[in-house]
Amino acid sequence: MSASSLSLGSAVPILPDYNGACLANLVPALLSGSAGGKGGAGQPPTWLPAPAREANQIVLLIVDGLGWEQLTARRELAPTLTGAAGSERSITSVAPTTTACALTSIATGRPPADHGLLGYRLATPSAEIMNVLRWTVGTNRPRDARRELPASAFQPYPPFPGATHPVPVVSRGEFAGTGFTAAYLGASPLAGYKVTSSLPLQIRRLLGAGEPFVYAYYDGIDKVAHEHGLGEYYDAELVAVDRLVADIASELAQGAVLVVSADHGQIEVGANVELLGRETMAGTRFLSGEGRFRWLHARPGAADDLLTTVTEQYHDTTWVMSRDQLIDEGWFGGPLRDGVIDRLGDVALIPHAPIAFLDPADVGETTLAARHGSLTADEMLVPLVALASDGNI
Repeated sequence: MSASSLSLGSAVPILPDYNGACLANLVPALLSGSAGGKGGAGQPPTWLPAPAREANQIVLLIVDGLGWEQLTARRELAPTLTGAAGSERSITSVAPTTTACALTSIATGRPPADHGLLGYRLATPSAEIMNVLRWTVGTNRPRDARRELPASAFQPYPPFPGATHPVPVVSRGEFAGTGFTAAYLGASPLAGYKVTSSLPLQIRRLLGAGEPFVYAYYDGIDKVAHEHGLGEYYDAELVAVDRLVADIASELAQGAVLVVSADHGQIEVGANVELLGRETMAGTRFLSGEGRFRWLHARPGAADDLLTTVTEQYHDTTWVMSRDQLIDEGWFGGPLRDGVIDRLGDVALIPHAPIAFLDPADVGETTLAARHGSLTADEMLVPLVALASDGNI
């Protein structure tokens, strides 16, 4: 489905542009040229910023949580980012707009329907809940799921399709060896860092060694937004991120290009949270997903009644959708591959208002100030900009 909007009630969700300018197509587009890709199959798409189409070396930096709407509202705080090539337009994330799903689409070059990491918390074959980022199963006493649910089986697609050799990854050293890292980055070599100042240094060393394509990840914006919302702490972090981008650009050799994007944006929710009522929970076995893309797993035979109940209660603030409707309308980028559909619930609550639906079993989500997951412009639209080796656009 192309980048289009589907009217549901008075609000309009922004659907991912799976056929065009979407995170799921970013890595294949970057590798379609000469920078570490096989090349020859076609020209880079026009939605890719011009400097990235003819680069000898490419660094792709993903800034977790940096939405295009938040960035453009603060242009004066981020002159490097907002002055770069491509800053006049956005691209789309994927559905849901959450880290586990979007990062996997970026790395594998596939929509969520293919890779199957369709959220932060997913149902397992044993009807337990898996925390995808932590790769643990269970609620009261979460257990390590790396043996029980091997990453290569849970998400079988290799990262960086089209690359001629393994792509080095610059990310926090603490992510090495985790189940989620294995699921979305496979066996990609990790150049870890502990403090942010080391990130540009690691990139410089890899480029100096001749690496044609480097993937880098920074999570500060997302952490600050979750803890403090989109106020002065967010602004301070954005200033720091813009400085980080400028520092990385200064490390580029002639012919190298820095490409910056994000996995999703953010929306301020604060204390505007919803606990599902007794009538809804009477028809629900358990919950999964996240606060702004909440899945209800219906009791046997109760799915239709559950859909009716929550539609009547939440239609003014929320897109209430059945699982089949979401799949049929292409929200995940096509038919789900075998074995993935059971990871999802029966009914989805996807707020367009600044609210979140809490799951009492997920205590880690109760205090988040800013959130993401839904298909509003604040969450779906992300930047895609490029800076050449001299820092110019």
